[in-house]
Amino acid sequence: MSTKLTQLLEIKYPIIQAPMFLVSNTAMVIEAMKCGIAGCIPALNYRTLEELRAAIIELKKAKVAGGSFGFNLIVNKSNIKYKEQLRILCEEGCDFIITSLGSPEETINQAHRVGIKVFCDVVDLKFAQKVEGLGADAVIAVNNQAGGHRGNLSPENLIKELVSNCQIPIISAGGVGRKADIDTMLSYGAAGVSVGSPFIASVEANVTDEYKQACVEYGAEDIVMTERISGTPCTVINTPYVQKIGTKATWLESVLNKHKKLKKWVKMIRFSIGMNATKNAATKVTYKTVWVAGPSIEHTHSILPVKAIVKRLIE
Repeated sequence: MSTKLTQLLEIKYPIIQAPMFLVSNTAMVIEAMKCGIAGCIPALNYRTLEELRAAIIELKKAKVAGGSFGFNLIVNKSNIKYKEQLRILCEEGCDFIITSLGSPEETINQAHRVGIKVFCDVVDLKFAQKVEGLGADAVIAVNNQAGGHRGNLSPENLIKELVSNCQIPIISAGGVGRKADIDTMLSYGAAGVSVGSPFIASVEANVTDEYKQACVEYGAEDIVMTERISGTPCTVINTPYVQKIGTKATWLESVLNKHKKLKKWVKMIRFSIGMNATKNAATKVTYKTVWVAGPSIEHTHSILPVKAIVKRLIE
């Protein structure tokens, strides 16, 4: 399965195990590399810079031929750790960085100096061309089938539009749970895929068994959009608790979000509350089940080791 992505990262298969907040860890990425794909972890999954450094060192020691590893960076002002996280990544080294939610210019410049490739999350052509102009090595095209904060365009429309107007490789994110889905994305012109939700129900994931089992028991029709986590629409499993609290912002939040001086603080408070709820649901037994996932859990029928999930994606 040779593509521009396999050539860029020197991997066997054009698959990135997507970075997932709270879910991704070194054990998952190590198994991914053993299977001949790339793995990525959000830098924010580590509370301290020393924990991040230790993870990089662990992954460098475990790296095998045909595998690759990287980290995801939130590159806007909301991530006060961003600059120091970037410094640690450049000091220790990794194969690639995926940027989200902000301008990747500084990341691209610093990472390229030490030989690290940079891929950038985009949801439309405007931003894809912008990051290409800044020197990105590839774009992660986040479509409307992705889990978490998704795009608005279908995989076919987004991939074909970007492929027709960009010179760098297009990596599709969203809607992949089996090999047939990968074949479809590649047929549209994608150089590879970024796959997240199917790996939530992996043995190696650090989330609760209840979260993993939910990905087994629920399917694509059970995924809904909610504004109650970060203030920005996000996909979650439609559990009884989600149904109880609703998916729309409260009337007070809606009013305050229109206030020029207050909306910034309202969003920050909503984000903090939502992230705390998501963390508790993922790591503790609680009735407040706010589980982030995408429709590709449709093909998750049991909790499996990472290597078995990769096998489903390549065979």
